[in-house]
Amino acid sequence: MNSVEFKKDFLESIKTAAAVTGEGSCAAFVDNIAQYLIDAEVLSDFTPSFYTGKNGRSKYRVDGYVYDEFDNTMNLVIANFDGNDLERRITNTVANHGFGELRLFLSTALTTNLYREIEMSTPCADLVDFLRFHEKNIQKYRFLIFTDADMSATIKTVDIDDYNGIPVEGQIWDVDRLFRVCCSELGRQIIEIDFKEYCGSGIPCLEASSAVTNQYSSYLGVIPGTVLADIYDRYGSKLLEGNVRSFLSTKVAVNKKIRSTILNMPQMFFAFNNGISATAMDVVIENTESGRFITFARDFQIINGGQTTASISNARYKDKADLANIYVQMKLTVIDESTPEESDELIRNISRSSNNQNKVSDADFFASHPFHRRMEQISRLLFAPASEGAQYETKWFYERARGQYLQEQMRLTSAKKKQFELQHPKNNVIKKTDLAKVQNTWRGYPHTVSKGAQTNFNAFAEFIDEQWHANEEQFNERYFEATASLILLFQFLERSIPKQPWYEGGYRANIIYYTVAQFRRIIHKQFPGSDLDLMLIWNRQGLPEQVGTSLIALAELVLLCITDPSRKVANVTQWCKRNECWEEVKKIQLQLPDSLESCLITVDEQKSAQRAAKKEQKIVNGIYAQTEVVNYPIDMWKRLAEFTVTKHMVTPTDVTALSIACKIPAKIPNTYQCKRLLVLLQKAIEEGFKAEQQMEDKCIQ
Repeated sequence: MNSVEFKKDFLESIKTAAAVTGEGSCAAFVDNIAQYLIDAEVLSDFTPSFYTGKNGRSKYRVDGYVYDEFDNTMNLVIANFDGNDLERRITNTVANHGFGELRLFLSTALTTNLYREIEMSTPCADLVDFLRFHEKNIQKYRFLIFTDADMSATIKTVDIDDYNGIPVEGQIWDVDRLFRVCCSELGRQIIEIDFKEYCGSGIPCLEASSAVTNQYSSYLGVIPGTVLADIYDRYGSKLLEGNVRSFLSTKVAVNKKIRSTILNMPQMFFAFNNGISATAMDVVIENTESGRFITFARDFQIINGGQTTASISNARYKDKADLANIYVQMKLTVIDESTPEESDELIRNISRSSNNQNKVSDADFFASHPFHRRMEQISRLLFAPASEGAQYETKWFYERARGQYLQEQMRLTSAKKKQFELQHPKNNVIKKTDLAKVQNTWRGYPHTVSKGAQTNFNAFAEFIDEQWHANEEQFNERYFEATASLILLFQFLERSIPKQPWYEGGYRANIIYYTVAQFRRIIHKQFPGSDLDLMLIWNRQGLPEQVGTSLIALAELVLLCITDPSRKVANVTQWCKRNECWEEVKKIQLQLPDSLESCLITVDEQKSAQRAAKKEQKIVNGIYAQTEVVNYPIDMWKRLAEFTVTKHMVTPTDVTALSIACKIPAKIPNTYQCKRLLVLLQKAIEEGFKAEQQMEDKCIQ
């Protein structure tokens, strides 16, 4: 798939989405681009809030927003959308007009009585309220234009004047740029830093020549505090590697001790601070008479030292601190990118090791958690029942890595691509954040889900990590099928709510979260000992009529509840993030029809089915383990036996398993022995053992 094909498919999907929901092509366009940018970590979340008006004779407009709490950046979005197939270009003049409309909206929101003119309990009223409340905390405004036009080649840079002393950054996102960023091997924006822009010669450094391998090389440097603050102010939280950002987003970003040192003993900062660790895919080193300097870094990511970085930036911004005497030690690891997936895994492992002192749990590195690999394995093998009228079965595609669904099609011929799409429909793609969203909602945490994709994903990761270690066999085919059923339930509400006469726009996502969570609570109350039979939805690949009717009736009551004038927080979006909101929704009464009972399953039946699914998963785990063991060469098992015996790492059971492994294929270890062998191999690798053949995407079951 190339960029032309991607654009054609993308715009066709917009038309389909608009026809299904009835919300309009422009709204569907904005929402779809926003979702891509969330996946690519350009945006942390997105809230649609279309509004247009006039200030004097000048028009202003806004289509949505997201506030990044970590780096205090307010992102405001405006659409430049035509919707037809004609070739169209967005020029500097058009772009500046769009940025001007956003700027006028911002000014109008902050300096006039607009908040009194906009109807209460609407998304834009929430936005205006949010802007006014957080005005003093906002450190940067980012204006984004989402357009279906092609960006003119004459647009090289976007320069926008500050707003009341606050820097303003402009970005134009056309579909081609979306393709380049979101469908690349890395699936995210690449940060390129020319250090000469910030400090003349660059960053003084020494090469750690003894720490050079085929996979990486290392440098030790000293980076001035002003430079670190400058690049953080420019790139914000995108500068931080994803796991670090996820970890710090739930912690206090600004460390009080770091701040105190900056303000009171800046000359001691280098001695007191542990410094930062960073990675890059490529660097430029220049040798001068004064020494060696890092002058350029591509795909620069801070993997340890996020609090140090944020604290230095905040001290300069809020405390007007002088950073002239602040210097920070930096360890920079340059990764070989010839094998992107291995490079990505190496970065995650470095990040995990670097953050050990911060007690970052495995859940904080959830992107590489075996749970994901399990879901991916199941999704590639499991066929879904044919939906009503269809003459073929399909699969639900689980995206373990960003952009995986599109990348699977990148090198396919047109015929193969059509075959792939037929077997893996776009509506049957499950992203990690989607899974976390539907499962946490079903578990009864709609207020957590309302806090945004990243916050909810972190909460879900903690839960799954704990449950995985308790009994990983519970995450099996039945669990995957239940997840797909919940996706179908969400999709039904996404399509249906905009068509209801009581829906006037806004808060659709919050309505869905609270409706689904409360629906399950009402079932438990009215039909004790029963639950919704998600396998019924899976087998139908759709919702029974009585389920859909009940959900729509409940959704109206949920909307009235979350927008009730007597709510404790005026801003509906913020109100939906609070447990008090959930407590109010729990009070909603709705008599479900008796016919719904045919769509339920008893708790005993459910437990019995879950036990059977766990047993089946246990068998599957054994098969995977045996396959993995057999795929290793005999020589590796012989070397492992010698290594582990010498280091006293084995039990008599392990010795027996190793002796059989050394006779493959004449003898094959049983499933129990294979599992022990893989665990032993992992322990040995952690002790320095080198396996000649490291299996790709290894998952110790």
